[in-house]
Amino acid sequence: MVSKKIETQSMDELVRLFGPFDENIKAISQEFDVRVIMQDGECCVLGEDANVEKALAVLNKLKEFIYNGDSVDIGRVNYLCDCAKADKLDEVDELMGDAVAITNRGKPIKCKTVGQKKYVDLMKKKTITFGVGPAGTGKTYLAVAIAVNEYKAKKVEKIILTRPAVEAGEKLGFLPGDLQEKVNPYLRPLYDALQEMFGNETFSKMMERGVIEIAPLAYMRGRTLSNAYVILDEAQNTTKEQIKMFLTRLGENSKMVITGDLTQIDLPKGLTSGLKHAVKILKDIDDIGIIKLNERDVVRHPLVQKIVKAYETEDK
Repeated sequence: MVSKKIETQSMDELVRLFGPFDENIKAISQEFDVRVIMQDGECCVLGEDANVEKALAVLNKLKEFIYNGDSVDIGRVNYLCDCAKADKLDEVDELMGDAVAITNRGKPIKCKTVGQKKYVDLMKKKTITFGVGPAGTGKTYLAVAIAVNEYKAKKVEKIILTRPAVEAGEKLGFLPGDLQEKVNPYLRPLYDALQEMFGNETFSKMMERGVIEIAPLAYMRGRTLSNAYVILDEAQNTTKEQIKMFLTRLGENSKMVITGDLTQIDLPKGLTSGLKHAVKILKDIDDIGIIKLNERDVVRHPLVQKIVKAYETEDK
């Protein structure tokens, strides 16, 4: 057993490290089988030498995030613990850079995992980017953030977002309204992300002017999408023919991002996911970037990460 002091510059910093109701320190203690105690008036980590070193490494990295003005919520704590166990804690330094985007209310949007940072870097560099991963990894949200940045920088003239109208168990025919009203529930996540970036009033005006277009994938057929940032969401529910049709819409001065989760395919039996097929055959083409996010990149409630991991284990 060893005991090592937690070095902090102030009581306020120690309080932030511990988190609300000490949830941060409790999570670290549980992950590394250590105890945090008061010893001779100092806050110390007690446990086996290797475990204490990893716990302190996570705490020191959390302090760096505090100095950088970033949040140190329980999601970040759990992610840093996973990185420490995999001896990849040094990789998170790149997360302390500039914000990906700023919301309408002035909130900075930053990558929360190394996987997200690599995804963002690909979207900035490549003409076509595939972001594949489970729910909660920020695939769609970050793609919308980059699209908004490109528009504000006048690199594109419009933003186009689309999804295949494939139901997860429900039937469109039972929903009220015309076709557009029927598919709106499937496009809701895209509306929400854009409204957060632009604000409701600006978003509505841009929709009216056609600067922002949100439509089912079927509406893309026969078009050439030029001077636009185009996002295809839920691409796991496209067929091979549909995703080929979409990719070949690419026009001059445009970029495309294709996102999807290969564990949530809702296509009828016998049909191959277009996303799965495209990732396989396009992986070696220059100017096409492909990133596969995993459960460590889940940034929703910590329980979501455990659910994703359980299903992945079952599938294997």
